[in-house]
Amino acid sequence: MTYSVGGLIQAADYNGFANDSANNIGNIWNVGSTDKGWGQTTFANVSAGGTVTATQWASLVNTLSAMGSQTGTTITSRTAPVAGNTISILNNVATDINNITNNRGNAIAVGSTVSAFSGTTSKTAATGSGATAWTITFTHTVTFADAASMRYFWNAGGIVKIMYGKTSTGTDHDPDWNTLAGQCGSINITGRVNSNSQLIAGTTYTGTTRVGGSGGTQTTLATTTGWYNLTASPTTVFQLNNTTAPYTPEYIRTTATATSATVLTLVTTWVDDGTSGAGKTSNISGGTATTSPATSITGTAPTTLVNVVLPSTTYLTTASWGTPTIAASVA
Repeated sequence: MTYSVGGLIQAADYNGFANDSANNIGNIWNVGSTDKGWGQTTFANVSAGGTVTATQWASLVNTLSAMGSQTGTTITSRTAPVAGNTISILNNVATDINNITNNRGNAIAVGSTVSAFSGTTSKTAATGSGATAWTITFTHTVTFADAASMRYFWNAGGIVKIMYGKTSTGTDHDPDWNTLAGQCGSINITGRVNSNSQLIAGTTYTGTTRVGGSGGTQTTLATTTGWYNLTASPTTVFQLNNTTAPYTPEYIRTTATATSATVLTLVTTWVDDGTSGAGKTSNISGGTATTSPATSITGTAPTTLVNVVLPSTTYLTTASWGTPTIAASVA
């Protein structure tokens, strides 16, 4: 590139910043590929030998500013030119693009939460009998319209949030499971863009992140596993065991699977091996359901709830990820 202070801005200079250099605005702002791309309005290159207009240069400057704001990246302060004024060379454009590229998975804020789901997310009937082992299996699928929408969601700071709860009473084993479910907190899956942690709305997410919750014996937390690390085979991203003997074999476990380029499947199992203290049984109560839509567990029954936290459009021009659907079932 010939871009330097005192020089003329050539089409190749502009095109390099917009789309053609190794790190460019288009890779992040536009379609990109894999963990690059937010799906915003495409930048058009200037024809070879053509004139870079003030409008085009202003669009590039303003978009770069929005990208800095979206990712919380400090960039050089600059004023976009207006038609009729002389277009001057602007310093540090390439440096700012490189920094934003490195921070591309960060997001200064989050958007709305998709809390509606089809199907059933609570086990309202009682489970188990006497000292018999039992398992409750909760399955959730998060489905996007197409693969590009799925990518834009993760790349712009989207989060899939898993919550666990049970407060029903009536058996001598209910309190143990109420405690275990309440200790989980929420498990949050992000894209793990650029194989790095993502700073989203002030919280650092590492791929699979446990937020809140305490106690229990955490046997698995796949901290460096996000969407881009998942495969078509289930990966255990979280498991919490009971800490109180003789109930330590009891656990809550969630696996995540990239079922396809458009579907994330989450399977959560609540497992009781039938071990019980003297004079106690292993069965637990059902209870009332958490019904759609829900951003927290409102019923008393054993429940695993999944929400989708959408990226913010404060600095982006379009919600290119659309609205995913959540389907739930219990067995």
